[in-house]
Amino acid sequence: MIEDINLFGVFVNGALVTGALALLLQMLLRRALMSAGVYRHVWHTGLFDIALFVVLWGAVGFAVSSSSAALGVLLS
Repeated sequence: MIEDINLFGVFVNGALVTGALALLLQMLLRRALMSAGVYRHVWHTGLFDIALFVVLWGAVGFAVSSSSAALGVLLS
């Protein structure tokens, strides 16, 4: 489970941080997909963008939680 993250002394919900990171990745990936011409083959770009964001948010959340679990195992 993702817990609060300490950002310069301010505790922020982990879901907010991972969501912001996923949004940044989604914007970069969307720009790359648009320049590659992938969006010409997409039926509904809004649904595609939301699905892409959800997949990236899940991947970022999994990466953060697994890396923190691995770090906890190494430190104990």
